Amino acid sequence: MTPDRILLAPGLEIRRVVTGLWQVADLERDGRELDLDSAGRALADYADAGFDTFDMADHYGSAELIAGRCLDLLASRDGGPAARTPVVFTKWCPKPGEMTPDVVRAGVQRSLDRLGVAKIDLLQFHWWTFEHPAYLDAMRELQALRTEGLIGHLGVTNFDTDHLRVLAAEGIDIAANQVCFSLLDRRAADEMSDFCLQHDIKLLAYGTLAGGFLTDKWVGAADKKVSDLDDWSKMKYRRFIDAIGGWDVFQDILRALSDVAEKHNVSVANIATRWVLEQRAVGAIIVGARLGENEHRDDNLRVLSFVFDDEDRATIDAACAGSARLIGDCGDEYRRPPFLTASGDLSHHLDSLPKVYSAVAMPGRPNRLRIDTGTVWEGACGFSRAIRQGERIVVSGTTATDGGGNMVCKGDVAGQTVYVLDKIAASLSALGGSLDDVIRTRIYLRDATQWVAVGRVHGHYFETARPVNTLVEISDLVGEYDVEIEAEAWVDG
Repeated sequence: MTPDRILLAPGLEIRRVVTGLWQVADLERDGRELDLDSAGRALADYADAGFDTFDMADHYGSAELIAGRCLDLLASRDGGPAARTPVVFTKWCPKPGEMTPDVVRAGVQRSLDRLGVAKIDLLQFHWWTFEHPAYLDAMRELQALRTEGLIGHLGVTNFDTDHLRVLAAEGIDIAANQVCFSLLDRRAADEMSDFCLQHDIKLLAYGTLAGGFLTDKWVGAADKKVSDLDDWSKMKYRRFIDAIGGWDVFQDILRALSDVAEKHNVSVANIATRWVLEQRAVGAIIVGARLGENEHRDDNLRVLSFVFDDEDRATIDAACAGSARLIGDCGDEYRRPPFLTASGDLSHHLDSLPKVYSAVAMPGRPNRLRIDTGTVWEGACGFSRAIRQGERIVVSGTTATDGGGNMVCKGDVAGQTVYVLDKIAASLSALGGSLDDVIRTRIYLRDATQWVAVGRVHGHYFETARPVNTLVEISDLVGEYDVEIEAEAWVDG
């Protein structure tokens, strides 16, 4: 295998620089439509140049249709210039809701039909809110479709480390997690990389050029505000620049990259992408293509033509040391403040998603609301999952039990903690609260020596709320659960 290729998973060899088609959606804004044949030919040019791994999604405008035209064109050549049949990644990004076998199959079949293929090489799953637990149902059904032969390998996109852990503990075979990773966004270099290396999961890195900001064009350039920009990628990554410290900090990084680029006689973009490719869990980077407009294939071919020495790495590290780390874990920019997306604050979108549970008034007490999660024990034992009275919300001791009464993440205390805190978050949300309103948590552990694993997950969820907490060992927790958690919240106003 040549250095510009990697075995992402058994039987799945890909290019280390993947051609991303997310900008198709930008090119088709405001009712515009790309000509499928012309765009298909432009994509075939990428395959002819050796960039024969394509990444797209069901919501990237006509991207899947364009890729289908490209595949048809290359197949009609009878062994023409393209050395290989391109590898195709796509994503399924459903609205949270019930994930029945029929719903999941229909989502996959739509992409199969648009691509005109019998099998998707890598199907990546995106989920908007982990408060809704149906992502596990979806992944189990996707795994069944993989067994059936409709999917080659499964991946996820914008999953954080905690929820990647849940999938692994549930036996879902994940080949890759596609996340934002660049010199401006180094979140994936920490816990995420540790976990992926432990579980043989590769990272597919997008945003490596920060929407084009990490290029020669912007070295020494005057500041550009979000309101001055007209394409989605730059609008998004301009927010990243503010989050790491602002335009001056960004320029310090660019100047360092420019110095290293001049030393190797390559571009700033080459330095930025090479840095990401050298990160320990990264399998490939994804570089966007604006089909029919600018293309940078020749420059991208140079990414693997040089190597960093210790001086180069020290120069880059010193420049980055002056920048702030982005808050949270991978994917958090879509799920919690600060929302670092092209459109900014996504709270309106998240608020529009269906609630997992429904609040009802208690008989004879119209000002007291409660929710049930549907487990048999709530009715049989006469308790509520959560109750709101005035500004106070209390949540019962909660275990990692799904809607069917099954234990989730058996034997993995950290995974169980993730699932429990998602249930608590969903309970609070149904009653008009959130994790940020929590003022007390109590954690009951079967084995107190596991407190660090549980405590770290608790820290991820309550990084800003910082509730008071009690943790005790209860060696005889009911069933085989390793952890149970209860919470109390106070909703101001």
